[in-house]
Amino acid sequence: MGSGKTTVGRALAKKLNKRFIDSDHEIEARTGVSIPVIFEIEGEASFRQREADVIRDLTSQENIVLATGGGAVLNAESRKLLHERGTVIYLRAGIHSILQRTRHDKNRPLLRTADPRKKLEELEAQRAPLYQEVAHVTIETGRPNVQFLVQSVLDKLAQENLYHVPDALLTANKTAMSATSPPSTIGTILNVDLGERSYPIAIGTALLSDSDFLSSRIKGKKTVVVTNTVVAPLYLGALEAALRSAGKEVVSVVLPDGEEQKNWTSLMLIFDALLAHKCDRQTTLLALGGGVIGDMTGFAASAYMRGVPFVQIPTTLLSQVDSSVGGKTGINHPLGKNMIGAFYQPQAVIADISSLQTLPDAELSAGLAEVIKHGAIIDAAFFDWIEANMSALRAKDPKALTHAILRSCEIKADVVRQDEREGGLRAILNFGHTFGHAIESGLGYGKWLHGEAVGCGMVMAADLSCRLGYIDYVSKTRIKQVVEAAGLPTVAPDLGEERWLELMEVDKKNEGGKIKFILLRPLGQAVITTVPQEMLLATLRSCIAN
Repeated sequence: MGSGKTTVGRALAKKLNKRFIDSDHEIEARTGVSIPVIFEIEGEASFRQREADVIRDLTSQENIVLATGGGAVLNAESRKLLHERGTVIYLRAGIHSILQRTRHDKNRPLLRTADPRKKLEELEAQRAPLYQEVAHVTIETGRPNVQFLVQSVLDKLAQENLYHVPDALLTANKTAMSATSPPSTIGTILNVDLGERSYPIAIGTALLSDSDFLSSRIKGKKTVVVTNTVVAPLYLGALEAALRSAGKEVVSVVLPDGEEQKNWTSLMLIFDALLAHKCDRQTTLLALGGGVIGDMTGFAASAYMRGVPFVQIPTTLLSQVDSSVGGKTGINHPLGKNMIGAFYQPQAVIADISSLQTLPDAELSAGLAEVIKHGAIIDAAFFDWIEANMSALRAKDPKALTHAILRSCEIKADVVRQDEREGGLRAILNFGHTFGHAIESGLGYGKWLHGEAVGCGMVMAADLSCRLGYIDYVSKTRIKQVVEAAGLPTVAPDLGEERWLELMEVDKKNEGGKIKFILLRPLGQAVITTVPQEMLLATLRSCIAN
């Protein structure tokens, strides 16, 4: 309920020149009374039987778009008829979003309770597996407008060969696209459910040159693109042209490349451009690049005029699977990485997989570190998949990359939904980072890529987990082997034990002067804990270069 089935269904029917029917409205038309009255007089069981009868009748008809009630899947026969007679589209929405949409709706009898959120959680637990069972296509609704959702449905139906959609209705055939640009494909829309701060993650190909798509995601007349000297020659021109084709005014800021440039001086260059071009609160900042650009642009957006909109357009694997999602922004300080910043959510994330084809092998490997991390801390089955598909990932196979990005974003979005400001759970996303940040700070920013440091840090964290008895030797070895297979270092630099401890003490997770680590207990689950110093020193002595 509240996912937009009726609104999207009606718009979809109009696009496809079909008749639209809402099963709830059909029940009301047949009985002459409203759904709440049926519930009140006859009870839910009687209503469900009426609903099943209507669905049996309607699924025998041709050339219609049918919006069912949210509970229609509870009837086994209805599920069978829907799946066999039609193409089922599951519009998935987060509980917070549903509450926002339905809070003033008096025609939802199941939500007439003292605790609607608890009721929705119960319904989701009961119904979600049935939705997945019956659906041919799943679309994350989030907050995109109806037109965008309908377009996502059409593109997905065509992509999966589930329905013949006329070429004129597909995003990939819009006449506004450049004749020299490859057609864009929106593979997935995933929602980060944060209430009023919710936003979509669009994953697809050739999105940066699609003016219609960009216009649907980027609000405001004036845009400021922040990028760097490596990305600008590759993608800035196409993005600027597409934005101008969409009627946007474009200002571009090209910063020096590198982790060592993630500092106050670079941040001032962004502010200089914003002020010089008289940018106001309606200006949208676009972060075109990797994690460094994303973090700095987001921080600039959070501070300029006390907050302006920004959109993440990550062009590296690391930023597509991790840093662009979740709203952590900031710059480095000589005494600590990411110690100056803010939590500030983007309006959208646009992950164009096409940009990964120009990514150097070392940068791709750095991104794979964060993919491995997501499997290690939350999803053991995903970790198994990563092990089995590492060759395809390193070969930049689009299908493998799409799955890795989607699952990583799903995992991170769910963690961020539960703990937006890293009050507890979200800290598990820092698996390998306590050691990794020490490597980056100790060697000097830019000596190792962030993902390289995290990869090595995960090997060290796995070693520490094993010493504490949290994981077995086989799991520790698997982690080291998959990090190595990703092309990442597994031996840490010798910074000296005192220096290692000093660097790890400067960490945002620490409390009361005690170093906190994210460890595995077992593989696929994470814990946040302190450790005996002798265990930590044993790991350092085992993992550093001799």
